[in-house]
Amino acid sequence: MPQRLPLFPLGSVLFPGLVLPLDVFEPRYRLLVQDLVAAGEDDDALRGFGVVAIKAGHEVGEGNVQALHEVGCVALLREVTETEDGGYEIVTVGASRFKVVGIDEAAGTPYLTGLVEPFGEDDEEDDDADGGLQVLAAAVARRFEEYRDVLDIGGAEAPDDPRVMSYLVAAAMVLTLDQRQELLEAPDTATRLRGELAVLKREIALVETFGAVPATELPDLPANPN
Repeated sequence: MPQRLPLFPLGSVLFPGLVLPLDVFEPRYRLLVQDLVAAGEDDDALRGFGVVAIKAGHEVGEGNVQALHEVGCVALLREVTETEDGGYEIVTVGASRFKVVGIDEAAGTPYLTGLVEPFGEDDEEDDDADGGLQVLAAAVARRFEEYRDVLDIGGAEAPDDPRVMSYLVAAAMVLTLDQRQELLEAPDTATRLRGELAVLKREIALVETFGAVPATELPDLPANPN
């Protein structure tokens, strides 16, 4: 059965386990932060909202779910700082993925309240009996290290956990929003890792052949104004 979840449309993709700071200044999202803080005073699990990428442009009209991608990521509120102008600087961390199946028109909130369902099967792959997932993850880790070397970008070493690594690599690569969204929507870790391996091989070859960095934004995950 679908669950209600406040939605925060952004021009970026959030992945599970990744930190996302946000500068909240728009009145409806200030109210969202206030509602989350109030709801989470007794239950930290309630301090979550859904980050979902906008298909085009920078804003989404009220109730216009068609302007949003179907799959997003729950953002858990970890730090809240009120600014002098009444806005908020918040720090969130990505949790589970979800699929938007509708909008709760009766929610009575100025921000979108979605009807969502869990998405993906990553947690079902924890028992990698034949080691195939580990082999695939190791291949991605090697290519990712090579990728960082040719682009001369820093960052932490890829973690051992295949699922965690798959999300870290997806966030750290220089990709378009659509490419990031495609990786977020991968049904499982193995599919995501295979997609990343293909992208890494292609981008490394392009840089080595033409000496050019892919023409898109660097994934520094800065504070995102709403």
